[in-house]
Amino acid sequence: MQGGGAAMSNEALPGMPPLTWVDTNGIRMACYDVAGEGMPVVFCHGFPELAYSWRHQLAAFAKAGRRALAPDQRGYGLTDRPEAVESYDMEQLCADLAGLLDAKGIERAIFCGHDWGGLVVWQMALRHPDRVAGVIGLNTPFLPRAPADPIALMRMALGEDMYIVWFQKPGEADGALARDVDKTFRFFMRRPTMTPAEFAALPPDQKNFPLGLMLEAYDPAGDEHQLLNDEERRAFVETFARTGFTGGINWYRNFTRNWERSAGNVDRVTCPALMITAECDHVLPPSMAEGMERYVPDLERHMIAGSGHWTQQESPDEVSRVILDWVARRFAQEGA
Repeated sequence: MQGGGAAMSNEALPGMPPLTWVDTNGIRMACYDVAGEGMPVVFCHGFPELAYSWRHQLAAFAKAGRRALAPDQRGYGLTDRPEAVESYDMEQLCADLAGLLDAKGIERAIFCGHDWGGLVVWQMALRHPDRVAGVIGLNTPFLPRAPADPIALMRMALGEDMYIVWFQKPGEADGALARDVDKTFRFFMRRPTMTPAEFAALPPDQKNFPLGLMLEAYDPAGDEHQLLNDEERRAFVETFARTGFTGGINWYRNFTRNWERSAGNVDRVTCPALMITAECDHVLPPSMAEGMERYVPDLERHMIAGSGHWTQQESPDEVSRVILDWVARRFAQEGA
């Protein structure tokens, strides 16, 4: 089922905390909820992921007695998947999270986002500053508004095969990723296959992330860089085999709309923030976070050595330790 309502299964994924349901911003959202003390942290996943991507951090928060939430966001997993592409614009994604706080009786929270979830949590601080106590960007830095339509800029600089440009074509990427979901996740969820220096030495036409071509050419046989064990991969594969990829891809299809509708926004995050980069993430390299203090003055930084893009799953103990330490220091006396 591609859209139009909630997923067909209501079962929590293995190893996750209690599953709860909230009505927010016109959708029914699934959210895993860790009971605990202190300022709540809302963990927001990226593409193609789920709340399950935060399983290690949720376990660490439970052990520490700290409150944490992790939703399957709009279009993913057990949460509703509206049909209209514009239902996935930044306004709706942020409103979903504000409504989640309302439903849980939480006034303010720290928002931690990875990949696309990172873009959303930085925008939460701009669009709903009264609900955001702090922001944690995992791999994804704060990005000021582009000077022109970002899709046009990416198309001009990186070509039609660059994955975000490719995602703009209705149904094409959706079908390619869904053709063999197990292969898709073996392709995506890998540890780094090269160092930053090796990636930098590639010719330009090999650094534009032509995802469709890369996936087509990928042979999982003998791949020694697999990140997930069989049970973990099955959780993703069975979920996306049921839901498809369109919901998540529709977030990308709103890049132009988000840019058009953000004219006049002030690019300044005033709350405390933590930026965690990953040394070997070639999609969101640490260099992208350079100069963030111009827009995020109250900023701490930490880099995870040797980690690639799926940082909270590749280096779970270090990510959890850094987040818990920052939360304890910066919000020692605060609760919801």
